[in-house]
Formats: sequence, C-alpha cells, structure tokens
Amino acid sequence: MNYLIGDLQGCCDAFERLLARLDFSPSRDRLWLLGDLVNRGPSSLATLRRLQALGDAATCLLGNHDLHLLAVAHGVRPAHRHDTLAPILQAPDREALLGWLRQQRLAVSDAGWLMVHAGVVPQWDRSDTLVLAAEVEAVLRSADLPAFLHEMYGNEPARWDSALTGTARLRFTVNALTRLRFCAADGTMDFKTKDGAGAAPQGFLPWFDVPGRRTADVPIAFGHWSTLGLLDRPQLLGLDTGCIWGGRLTAARIAGLQREIIQVDCEQAQKPGL
Repeated sequence: MNYLIGDLQGCCDAFERLLARLDFSPSRDRLWLLGDLVNRGPSSLATLRRLQALGDAATCLLGNHDLHLLAVAHGVRPAHRHDTLAPILQAPDREALLGWLRQQRLAVSDAGWLMVHAGVVPQWDRSDTLVLAAEVEAVLRSADLPAFLHEMYGNEPARWDSALTGTARLRFTVNALTRLRFCAADGTMDFKTKDGAGAAPQGFLPWFDVPGRRTADVPIAFGHWSTLGLLDRPQLLGLDTGCIWGGRLTAARIAGLQREIIQVDCEQAQKPGL
C-alpha cells in the first residue's frame, strides 16, 4: 500500500501510532512524508532516526523546518526560541543524520501524484517543478551547501521568471516548494499571510486556486499549511492537519486518485502562533 503523510515536526509518538493504525510493514508498504520532518515537536531526534531506519520504504521531502535545521547546523542561522533541534545537533550520530537529510527530496512524482511540501507557482508544470527541485537538491548534496545556505533566505525574487539564474533561481525555487501559501496569477508569492485560505491578501489566492495553473490537471499532495486543515479534493490533498498544535497527524492511503484518510490525535506540543 502507498501512504502520503503530513507534517511530523518531531512528533515521533504520533507517527508511531499512525504507523500502527496503518498496520505498516516496510517490506510491503511505501510512505511519502511531505516535509517538515522535524522541529517544534518533542522528539525531533527520534523522528529523524526512525525515518532514516525505514530506508527505501520511506521517501521524505524537505520542508522549511528541515532546511532551517541544516542552516542552524552550519552556523548560518541562530536557533529560534521554540526550536527542538538541540538533541540532533548534540547527538553522536549528528553528521550521519544531517548527511541523510541532505539526500532527501524537494519534489517527487510517484504513485500518480506530484508531491511537494508547500506549493507550485502557476507558471510551472510537473516537469518544471521536478527539474527546478533537482537543481536545489544537487546543491544541498554538494560542497557548495554552506555558501548556498548563506544566500538561501529572503523573499526576493517574489515573482517567477524563467530567465532567473544562479542564487535568485535557487532561492525562488526553495521559497515556492517550502513556503508558498498565497500566489498571484503572475506568479508573485506572498509570505506575510499564514492564516487559512479565506485570509488571502488582495490580488492573491491560495496557490492551488489560481486560474490557469499549469498543474491543474496534475494530482498534487502537499503539507505546510496547518491553518488550512485537511484539503481533500479530487486532484489535491493538503495533509498538514496541525499535529504540532494539538491537532491530528494525517495519512492518505492512495491507489491512483482513490484515497482513504487515516488520522491519529496528537498531544499539544506548541501553542498556536509560535
């Protein structure tokens, strides 16, 4: 069986309960984790170790919190007040875990679905998304990672242009795939608003509702947007249901476009808004 799973954010106990609910077997089943594997939850270290141990049975996407871990580990960003990354950074297997994290993906097309952590701008099709993600993945796995992490943060360029090159192109790709919620028809991204779909700034829409989106006929699964809640449309699955905020951890058992939603309750690990 194939399962898509929303943001874990270090909630390893909830993940174990979900796997039990799924009767998961690594020899029989495949998991796709939609990013934000770690941070803010109580067991980020245990979560990374568990995912690494699953080997080929689990494909993990990188979310903004996972990239934040790499930036903190390389001294590029300070730890935030509510981070729960210290156990990873102090662990004896720190380098092995960080090395494994660097090998993970930013976009995957498998089991009939395009999977990203956050979103896809309307100018990209499936092929564009995978090609651009691969460009960033290559840098994350290379000796250029520390230099790139210093240049990765920032909201500009805010609008997609196929002529973008170098750091600007890579930064835009990271922002779209790991931070996007609201977008304008011309591909301009908004990063200020983190509320639900009804809070779109003037001139913006949830990225998946922008008219003319080139991936409109592509089944897409994503996480990242806990205030959106479960989004279950024929060709869209939004699976971040706020486990870290005391919500639920969600999996979708998929067979083509057919799906079954399975959820487990989560302990409240963070106060909303932190």
